[in-house]
Formats: sequence, C-alpha cells, structure tokens
Amino acid sequence: MSIISVFRGIIALLFIAAVALAFSYQRKGIRYKNIIIMILLQLTTTFLLLQTNIGLNLLSGVSNFFNWLIDQGMAGVNFVFGGIAIESGASVFFLNVLMPLVFISALIGILNYLGILSFVIKWVGWIINKITGMGELESYVPVATTLLGSPQVFITLKDIIPKLNSRQLFTVCMSVMSSASAAMLASYMKMIDGKYVVVAVFLNFLSGLVISGIMNPYDTKETKTTEITTDETPKEKESFFQMLGDYISSGFNLAIIVAAMVIGFIAIITFLNNGLEAIIGISFTEIVGYILAPIAYIIGVPSKDIVTVGSIMATKLLTNEFVAMGDVADVVSQLSTKSVAMISVYLVSFANFGTLGIISGAIKSIDESKTGDVAKFSLKLVLGGTLAGLLTATIVGFFF
Repeated sequence: MSIISVFRGIIALLFIAAVALAFSYQRKGIRYKNIIIMILLQLTTTFLLLQTNIGLNLLSGVSNFFNWLIDQGMAGVNFVFGGIAIESGASVFFLNVLMPLVFISALIGILNYLGILSFVIKWVGWIINKITGMGELESYVPVATTLLGSPQVFITLKDIIPKLNSRQLFTVCMSVMSSASAAMLASYMKMIDGKYVVVAVFLNFLSGLVISGIMNPYDTKETKTTEITTDETPKEKESFFQMLGDYISSGFNLAIIVAAMVIGFIAIITFLNNGLEAIIGISFTEIVGYILAPIAYIIGVPSKDIVTVGSIMATKLLTNEFVAMGDVADVVSQLSTKSVAMISVYLVSFANFGTLGIISGAIKSIDESKTGDVAKFSLKLVLGGTLAGLLTATIVGFFF
C-alpha cells in the first residue's frame, strides 16, 4: 500500500459517493455511519486477504478447492466428449469452462436439499445485518444470490416481493445485480486469477449495500425475512433424484445459454470492431475504451492501462462478465499487477444490461404488477450495479 494508492483510492471513493448521491432518492435518509462501517469492513477484509500470509493461504486454499471441483466435474465432461480431438495445449471454452457448471449446479442442489444452504444463508445474512444494520431482507439477498444464483434467489422471495414497495424492490434487485453466483465461481477461476474471484465475492456482499444505502435509503425495519423459504415446493418436497435431475438440467441449460450469449456478443463486437476500423480507422472497443478511460483513471487504474481497462469495463457492461474476462485473458501480460487486480474484481458480478432481462422476467413470473417498477428504475439499477463494481475495484486498488 503506497501513499499514492491511498490518495487515489480516497478520490475514487469520493467520486463514487458523489455519483451515487446525485442519483439518490432521498439524501436526508442516508445512514452515513452504516456506510462508513461497511467500507472500513471492506478495507479490513481486503487487507487481511491480500496482505497477510493467513489471508493469502486462505485465498489459495479456496481457489485450489474450486479447481479441484472443476476436475471432478470434468470427469463427466471427458466421458461424454472424450473422443473429440483437441489441439495440444488448447482449451475449449464450452467444454473446459461451461460444462463443469452441470456438476456445480448438481452440488448446489444437494446442499440446498439437505438444508445446508438455507442454514448458511440465514446465519451469514444475520451476521451481516448485525454488523451493518442494513436490515434482514437487505442482508439476506446478496448472500442468497451468491449461494443460490439468479433468478433462483427470487423464488425464495415469492411471498415477499408482492408486498415490497418500489424502493425496497430496487434494493433487492441491486443486491442481485452486484453479486455473483457460486455456480459460476469455478468457471470464473478458469479465466482470471482465483484469488481475485474470492476477494470480489466477499467485497460484493457489501458493495451493493453501500451503493443502495446511498442511492436508495429507507427504513429497513419495514422488511422482514419471516416469509422467506428456500424450498420451492413447501407442501410436498420432491424426491432427491427428481431434485438432482432438475438441478443437473438447470446447470446444462445455463451452460447453453451462456455459450449462446458469448457467441452472439463476441460476434457482434467483432462485427463492430471490423466495420468501424474499415470506415474510420478505429475499432469499437477502442472508442468505448477512450470514453471510459477517465473513469478508470479516477478509480486508480495506472495511466498507461486506462484505455484498455475502460474498454474491458464497457464490454462487461454491454455484454457479460464472461466476454470481458476473455478480453482480460488476452491482455493480462500487457497490464500492471494493480490493473489486473482491479479489473478482475470489477468483472465478478452480474452488473450488465443482460441481467435486467433476467431480473424483469423473474419479477414478472412472481408478480406481474411489479414489472412496471423494474422498468422505471432499470437504468438506475445498471448504474448502481456498475458503481458497486467500481467500489469493489477501488477497495482492492488501495493495496497495490
């Protein structure tokens, strides 16, 4: 940690707070004490994880565990696709990154069926609430999103969402957008350094709450979690093997959907890059890179990397985190250690325009009358999710 990094980090925090304040629903209701506590907790957590031997060993252990999980999942992949000849040293994104999602999804289903996930979600959310004072529901959602995924987390809120007002619904959706699913973590670790994935998961718990606390303050005592259930069929619990089959199918469908989105988005970006380069001599990613370069600089990215990092930030916003992570893999050798750390943690969330469709669809399936609320604050939701990602990146930047 250098004096320059601390100074730039403070400037970045002030910038993020100023933007969030500019779009705040009610500035007088902001609980600054809670905001400061959460930021200090983020700084402390990041220091322990990245600057101490215990923290680094913990990160290494968690990363190795997820790599081990991927190896277990690859056993099934190799059995089905093992006859396909792949060039030596090459890695097929669909097989090596997406297909293990089937196994991870099945594992999450088993943990949920046994009640382990509901126990962890309840008590981790309780701890976050006690530390931050952000409310029961507000502390529950980021934990549940991480362990269950989106849109699955909305299923657990099916009895609560119809009773939420627009402000409460915004915070719920913001927490979902600024988090990442455990089912995705192993896949993320195949594309970027595993320790940054783990750090981002911890920080994102709080980043979404910090930004929501500034942009959307209200009395959190109004929201309770007594009606939350992680059991989708409380009247008659489905059999173990039926549940397992459903989760395996969901994992496979998720892999197919992500693959389709990556194919489409990369093709569109390639088309725009080549088209604009032929017409005006500069690619689309370079243009958006220059547009977002000032923001990259403000949050502390080294000057020589701001255009590249700005371009990757825009790619994540316009497409999804997988496409952007692929870009990081292509330029990681050209970036400084600080830039790699900051852009890596920034990418580990669902904050992009595509997630709006998932959230809107999930809310509509529960209570169609609430879709109008989502439509009204959709752009502010994307802004909030982006600010949460910038906050996470800023916190990490303090220590490089």
